[in-house]
Amino acid sequence: MVEHAEIRMVHRGGSKINFREPVITNDSRFLLCAAGESVNVYSTSTEEYVHDLQGHTDLVTGVVLNPSNHLQVYSCSADGTVRLWDFTDAILIKTFIIGYPIYSIYVSEKHGGVVFLVVPMADYKSSELFQLVAVHLPHSGDQEVEARELSAVLCDVSPHAGAASFGREGEYIASVKGLQLEVFFFKKQKSYRFSLKSGMKKGAKNAFTCVSCHPKEDCIATGHEDGKIRMWRNFNQKKEYTYSTLHWHHGAVNTLCFTPEGTNLLSGGIESVLVHWHYTQENQKDFLPRLGAAITHIAVSPDGSLFSTSHSDNKITIIQSCVKVSAVIQGLVKGDGVWTNLIIDPRSKALVLNGKPGHLQFYSLHRDKQLYNLEIVQQEYIHEEGLDQFEVVNAAFDARGNWLATVEERRKKGAELEITLKLWAYDELTQSFVLNTTVTAPHEDQITAMFFSPSPETTMLVTTSLDGHFKAWLLADHSDANEGFWACDFVGGYHLLKPGCCSFSADGSLLSVGFQEVVTVWSPASWELLTTLSQPPGAIRDLCFGRLSCSKYLLGASTKNQLCCWNLLTCSLEWSTPMDVSLLQADPLSENMAAFCSQSGSSDLFVFKPSEPRPLYSQKALCTGKVQHAVFAPRDQMLESCEERTQWLNRSQLYFFTQHMDLLTFSTKTEEDRLLASSKQLMVDDSVAVTPFYLLLGKHRGQQLEKQEALTNPMAERTQLPQGSIAIKELLHTPAHVLPSASFLCAMFVRSLLISSSSAREEKEHEEGEREKEEEDSEGEADPRLGESAAWGPPEEFGAPALTKAQERELRKVKTFDHSWLSSLLDC
Repeated sequence: MVEHAEIRMVHRGGSKINFREPVITNDSRFLLCAAGESVNVYSTSTEEYVHDLQGHTDLVTGVVLNPSNHLQVYSCSADGTVRLWDFTDAILIKTFIIGYPIYSIYVSEKHGGVVFLVVPMADYKSSELFQLVAVHLPHSGDQEVEARELSAVLCDVSPHAGAASFGREGEYIASVKGLQLEVFFFKKQKSYRFSLKSGMKKGAKNAFTCVSCHPKEDCIATGHEDGKIRMWRNFNQKKEYTYSTLHWHHGAVNTLCFTPEGTNLLSGGIESVLVHWHYTQENQKDFLPRLGAAITHIAVSPDGSLFSTSHSDNKITIIQSCVKVSAVIQGLVKGDGVWTNLIIDPRSKALVLNGKPGHLQFYSLHRDKQLYNLEIVQQEYIHEEGLDQFEVVNAAFDARGNWLATVEERRKKGAELEITLKLWAYDELTQSFVLNTTVTAPHEDQITAMFFSPSPETTMLVTTSLDGHFKAWLLADHSDANEGFWACDFVGGYHLLKPGCCSFSADGSLLSVGFQEVVTVWSPASWELLTTLSQPPGAIRDLCFGRLSCSKYLLGASTKNQLCCWNLLTCSLEWSTPMDVSLLQADPLSENMAAFCSQSGSSDLFVFKPSEPRPLYSQKALCTGKVQHAVFAPRDQMLESCEERTQWLNRSQLYFFTQHMDLLTFSTKTEEDRLLASSKQLMVDDSVAVTPFYLLLGKHRGQQLEKQEALTNPMAERTQLPQGSIAIKELLHTPAHVLPSASFLCAMFVRSLLISSSSAREEKEHEEGEREKEEEDSEGEADPRLGESAAWGPPEEFGAPALTKAQERELRKVKTFDHSWLSSLLDC
């Protein structure tokens, strides 16, 4: 087994930003949301990613603002910890170890120093029952503190977000689950339960879905599966409670939220419409429609100026007071499945896969942001269950990113399969792809594989199909891509067998096609069948050529749990090993290959070179289920790891999808240290006013002054400016709330501003030397009036005594004095 202690699996990009309700800061400048194992911070005005809060080792399950400090947030995670952050500087302040997986977190301003968590009730590894507990966070100077004293508040609660809410001034908390509403009063230490029947009327579904409490009055709003909203009152006693009903949603109410003043209630569901209910006039409501996807969460800024809605397509929409959409934060869209596999756009280095129905999404892995959507089907998608519609099932780029090929399919019940092949040309003006050629029914059956030739000499596309043929498509006119069109150039087959996969060699000189149990090798230049390769029994389901120094090898995975490697120079089997390979992926920038293997309900990973028998890296039980989609993405900045077990991550990063549609990757210790160091740097906002204090201590100003002084003044290298002192750097790069007292820092700060006596003496001597040099230079400059007397002869001839150099220097000093005050005296 190869050592892999330096490598860990992380959610680096494409995480679900709609997993939990986001948080908008008090000044409405930032939006924070859980994203995998970290908390992402976005700008509400520019919708750009600012930074993330990294430290959790498992899924982040909740984010809330600290009621006692508006510059801090709490985050909870399934790793059993609650962490306190300074979100402006991305600094971890404190970690509270709870010891149980945490599924939700709630806070109230009235309950200072206490957080309310949803944790498993008994044996958390097997229990499906959860409880709401109160945790008093201990005051300690240590960064890691154990907080294992849990006080049970409610039992048998829902772990889902939005299933609990604090009431007026934190006097009570309401929780919903199934058909039951439970309200716990903290003063009385007593709870009341209110139940609904499973169906009061025919077709009604009364199960609770969400809850929200009015911030100023004793009123609880609950959402239900049948689309109704119930407003509960008089719930402080068991028998005299009342409720009224609001109904607009035709599907389940997914989320509810009151505005900070309680004047309005916001609701959302599958209709993609934000409904704005007026609290005092419940029959009046406003709508913000066509938000793009079902609403899952609603959040409101503390000042009520901004709303945010989370959507099922992994999107967060920022809305200005329910009037208009001001920003859209789009994450990686995860639908029912990834039919196109994972591919990399050679131009933008973006990850390309299925997005919205009928679209391809281009997603930046380095910025963790969707770049744009490309509409492929070009038909209106109808959101109706059971309706057969066209889906994008395959896509491929050529080596230069000039061409994109897509395949659409629609299978109707009792009808033939409809297939469309489209070729798209990249347009430099629009910076997008434009449809060039549409081929209806390119094959008579389903297309199983599609690849462009990497050869720079020709633009060729090869498709394989279950109809028993593979076809080569060529661009008819190379002079103008917009006017040229694609046509079929060759149709090949082998003994009426069905081809399931194909692969081009790195230079495009060879094409291998797997016909069930036979591997065929063709020459694309002449379409001559060069050879067939033998292998153990089993149909070939994946083929892959080696790269660079391993380009002479061809690897194939069979359905009989065999991984085979052929040497194309000898046309013989080089080696084979029993492995149930579900996916085989080659790194285009190195000789490395990744093989995902299924075993005992989980997936293992092996990274190896075809020429070496020992794997470079391996990891057992990578994730549950089969890994069927993976890709090597090139890095923006190459790592410089010298260790053998991490060198395979230097040039490219391996991304893969789990069966739960989680996008994971691998990270090295070197990369983690670099990210951690960058997250600790102070981020100065450019919008801060340029005050005198900012000019004195600002790091940008200091850097500019140092550069200018180094070029113009040689003494700048000798005398250290106060802006560059260690003390000031400490003051600037450390948040104020974690600094020691001012009295402790005062002496060090004042000493840093003083200039040492030795440097002052050197500076004085340097000034005197400069002055003498200037005086000596000025001796050669004659006054015009003195020029005539010099021509008459030396001063001795006129009886004037000769002056010493010291006397001449004193005379020059007198000459430079300002005698203007004498004229004012004479005028008097």
